Amino acid sequence: MHHFVLFHERIAVDDALQKLEKLNPRQAHIIELRFFAGLSVEETAEVLMVSQDTVMRDWRFARAWLLDELSQSQTPAYSSSRRS
Repeated sequence: MHHFVLFHERIAVDDALQKLEKLNPRQAHIIELRFFAGLSVEETAEVLMVSQDTVMRDWRFARAWLLDELSQSQTPAYSSSRRS
């Protein structure tokens, strides 16, 4: 059951990131660079050629948006499987 839940979590994160990319490509790219590539705020700012303040602002917004999106996308069956 654990692998099944992890698989669905990864799909949910990917789906949410795709939605975010349509709404705000830079914020989605910041999530990818910071979370998946492990870049620092400074490195992310250099890659995207924006200020560190912009990266932090977008990072905070994108994380909050993703958490909200993921909490809304959970089905009752999925939510109950998370508790087991």
